[in-house]
Amino acid sequence: MNLMEHQGKALFRDAGIPVPRSGHATTPDDVGSFIETNPGDWVVKAQVLMGGRGKAGKIKSAQGAAEGRAVAREIMATPMPPNRQNPQGEKINSVLVEERLAIAKEAYCAITVDRAARKPVFIVSRFGGMDIEEVAEQHPESLAKYYVDTAIGYSPFIGRELAFAAQLDPGYRRAFPAIAGALYDLFFRYGAKLVEINPLALTHDGRVIASDAKVELDDDALYRNPGVAEWRTTLPLDEDELLAEGAGVGIRNFRRFPGNVGTMANGAGLAMATMDAVSNAGGRIANFLDVGGGANAQRVRNCYELVVNNTGATVFFINIFGGITRGDEVARGIVEAMAQTASRKIPLVIRLTGTNEEEGRRILAQAGMTPVETMDDGARKAVELAS
Repeated sequence: MNLMEHQGKALFRDAGIPVPRSGHATTPDDVGSFIETNPGDWVVKAQVLMGGRGKAGKIKSAQGAAEGRAVAREIMATPMPPNRQNPQGEKINSVLVEERLAIAKEAYCAITVDRAARKPVFIVSRFGGMDIEEVAEQHPESLAKYYVDTAIGYSPFIGRELAFAAQLDPGYRRAFPAIAGALYDLFFRYGAKLVEINPLALTHDGRVIASDAKVELDDDALYRNPGVAEWRTTLPLDEDELLAEGAGVGIRNFRRFPGNVGTMANGAGLAMATMDAVSNAGGRIANFLDVGGGANAQRVRNCYELVVNNTGATVFFINIFGGITRGDEVARGIVEAMAQTASRKIPLVIRLTGTNEEEGRRILAQAGMTPVETMDDGARKAVELAS
């Protein structure tokens, strides 16, 4: 689950990370009322999950209540224009009214997971306020990384080492170790995949403040923080994400395409490989679907109905690797799901491999289904049935 800026900054504030004074508003009149109560120099920022707000004219200054209402009305009047993050654009339902900072320097700081190293990694650069991909391309020497041993945890020396390695302005160095420590605590407390501050601002009066917030949480960890989980209802979801949420597979685990070969796999990498196999066999993909770590009867039924009721699939290729998920449990789930569903029936091509794969194939064969042994065999069979 990706958070809006105002939500991410609420977590920052609770964690002890300095953020600008601000107020969240859902109407232009709310913006005016906030500025009337809090006179000063303010910035009105569209609250969307897309980047590029400044370039799109969705961040504007306001010095008084009347100007605040006017710029908020202008910002919210039209959606964010399409870009590579969201080709459909995004409606603007709220804005953040935030104090205007007198910024002297901008830095970058983030913590995420390095899957290859299987450790959390800090990434810091003295170049803030620009895409980190652009920084990596133009100024690779500016990136400082530190892989944290989770058995030991964070210590202030890590922050000091990062500040020097990234050549941050001396004005950052006193505050940075505490901010990095708070990021580390927040990262684990909320089960985050990414926590990013871009830019981390150094003001002319010597304050170090998180001027922006990007937070991505793992959906499977939301149960640990029910208050944060409730924010999901306020986030903009497209039709595919709403369908995925209704099926219980996670909003990023399903996406439709204009083809006729439906697919399902356990794991995003395997799901993409399955799509590639179908394409290589000359087929056209109807969807991407990652069933996740569990594939019981209800989950399989939900996924089957999700695909056959919402795509143009005429055949369904199920590709399961039995590691965490056992092949025999998947097979029983498929058989039970097909017996229970009231949706239209389409041919199934099923590939099981890994834990208890022989037992899984036996269960499928007894139910009158024909499993395949390899992904490429399954892709070819699915394409043949679809055509």
